[in-house]
Amino acid sequence: MKKVVTLAGSNSKTSINQQLIDYTVTLLPGIEEIPINLNDYDLPIYGVDYEAENGIPTMATELYTIFQEADGFVISLAEHNGSYTAVFKNVIDWLSRIKQTFCNQKPLLLMSTSPGGRGGKTVLQSAVTTFPFLGAEVVGSFAFPGFYEHFSEGQIQEASLKAEHSDQVAAFIKDLG
Repeated sequence: MKKVVTLAGSNSKTSINQQLIDYTVTLLPGIEEIPINLNDYDLPIYGVDYEAENGIPTMATELYTIFQEADGFVISLAEHNGSYTAVFKNVIDWLSRIKQTFCNQKPLLLMSTSPGGRGGKTVLQSAVTTFPFLGAEVVGSFAFPGFYEHFSEGQIQEASLKAEHSDQVAAFIKDLG
């Protein structure tokens, strides 16, 4: 059974990105989900001086170990001011200090959603460009606009968005093997 790390790039307790991940996981047959909640990893803000004085935090090492055991990743990003949330950026900064290519050439499905009409497209485009440098094989990406208009009863309701999402999930499943 393939192990897939799932991660919403948000520390919101009511994250719409987590809701999108929960739906996506229902479309991934025969996987073992390894859910990561960023609220469980209280990491100091990354800084070279902090690292020099204190080393890598234990929680960052624990998270790195989880990433190493994964066969693939599903990440859905919240967008704050056109970029990653501070909590998510901090996590990838710490992980990349342990090993720059911490994703180990494993398949990654990147998603984003927001209440707005672009669905977090700006942060998603940035992530599609950045994650190959972190060792991920980006095999699909999906920006889901108008979350509150198009998502209810635990799933995407708008037909064309549902089809686009399904295509990206299928690409991930194929590469996951």
